Amino acid sequence: MKIPLNRILETIPPSGIRKFFEIVAERKDVISLSVGEPDFDAPWRVREAAIAALESGETHYTPNKGYFELRTEIVKYFSRKFGVNYSAEDEVLVGNGASEIFDIVVRSILNPGDEVILFMPSYVMYAPLVQLAAGVPIFVKQISEIQKKISPRTKAIILGYPSNPTGTTFQKSELQKIAKIAERNNLLVISDEIYAELTYEGRHTTFASLPKMKARTATVSGFSKTFAFTGLRLGYLLAPADLTAAANKIHQYSALCANSISQIAAIEALRNCDSEVEKMRLEYKMRRDFCVRELKKMGFQIQKPAGAFYLFLNVCKKTGLTGEEFALELLEKEEVAVVPGSAFGAEFSDFVRISFATSLQNLEIAFEKIEHFLKN
Repeated sequence: MKIPLNRILETIPPSGIRKFFEIVAERKDVISLSVGEPDFDAPWRVREAAIAALESGETHYTPNKGYFELRTEIVKYFSRKFGVNYSAEDEVLVGNGASEIFDIVVRSILNPGDEVILFMPSYVMYAPLVQLAAGVPIFVKQISEIQKKISPRTKAIILGYPSNPTGTTFQKSELQKIAKIAERNNLLVISDEIYAELTYEGRHTTFASLPKMKARTATVSGFSKTFAFTGLRLGYLLAPADLTAAANKIHQYSALCANSISQIAAIEALRNCDSEVEKMRLEYKMRRDFCVRELKKMGFQIQKPAGAFYLFLNVCKKTGLTGEEFALELLEKEEVAVVPGSAFGAEFSDFVRISFATSLQNLEIAFEKIEHFLKN
């Protein structure tokens, strides 16, 4: 019997990142510059809090919106770091990773045929989740294109900064331009700021901090990148109370609640781990500078990323290879893994994404191998 599937799902390809990751997983002794995951372990005091919670029997259901103690700490953290104040009672929702939070926000606001504007290249989940919510993604590359793409069906603008895959971010002046467009056209802004703490020059400006924007912003964030929490799957939403309540309805039925152990660990992280986060940030910055320096030596044109831990590199200009050809040959000949740019859209087939979320020692070996690959 052929199972009748969701017609929208049939039009969406599998994640290009996960597809390549599975190829890499079958190979031994590969240096992976492909995975967007911190190579650090979560700070010890965070793990200690999780162990203590498990030993004390904290293995039960939690409130749908997350522990109030955790929501309170998130509010304090966001006020302290980014200057925006929220109500822990009704403007915060804790979920199972930023991906789940993004999904339920999109499903909360979209009716069939509604349009959402998003920048390209962008993280691979944005467009598919809009489509699965029966929405229509509308792509732009520049802020100047947004107004031209707005229609009566436009519902929201999606931002992701610092960016996966490019490492670029928005300056405050650029965010102000987007804010004016959102206000003029009565649009919601879904702002994915999971890499906010991994900003290397200047300070991160959260979109909701701009004048009049808190009321029309859904801020999506989490603990995976800042606190090296990827496996603990914990994210959160900061948004107006009516949107948070709507998202919580979906969360109640699809996931019920977030993990109890992860939430207790997150409370410890928010209260006591600023210094560990700063150490990781400085280490990433050092790795970024090393990667950019080495790539320029090899003759690549590369813009220094402002945040996150990625470089988006045009390899075709120098090698004549597409990103996928480059990635597959580099893996085969030198056992170094990068992600083809086509994972982020067919128009980026000349690019590869390089993650520097690995040790400096691994990066040194990997870049020697890349240089050897280019020479041969």
